[in-house]
Amino acid sequence: MTSASPHPVRCPCLSGDTYDECCGPLLRGEREAPTAERLMRSRFTAFARGDTAYLLRSWHPSTWPDGLELDPGMRWYRLDIVRTERGGPFDRDGIVEFEAYYKGAEKGVQHEVSQFVREGERWFYVAAV
Repeated sequence: MTSASPHPVRCPCLSGDTYDECCGPLLRGEREAPTAERLMRSRFTAFARGDTAYLLRSWHPSTWPDGLELDPGMRWYRLDIVRTERGGPFDRDGIVEFEAYYKGAEKGVQHEVSQFVREGERWFYVAAV
């Protein structure tokens, strides 16, 4: 749905904004994430929507996986940002700690501390630390 829809779709990252106002432009390549947290939110949204192309595009080349296969039976439904360190528009690196909730064969929470790096105007996910 687009923002012109009578019932705009809320963004899966739970920012409170609609998808087209929040992560949609990032996943479509219309703009870059201004902070490490925004990149983390957009990557969660990509997992929730099954967008492997965006996940790979936002992954730093130094740690890029050989392949990425998402489980179609897993549904990511909630993201809680626990803390951030650096990762602002003028920083070169940052840390985002989060909890991502999922349902599938089992229900669970992925707790991770992720490292991000900014090169030029682009933030990239590096790895879990």
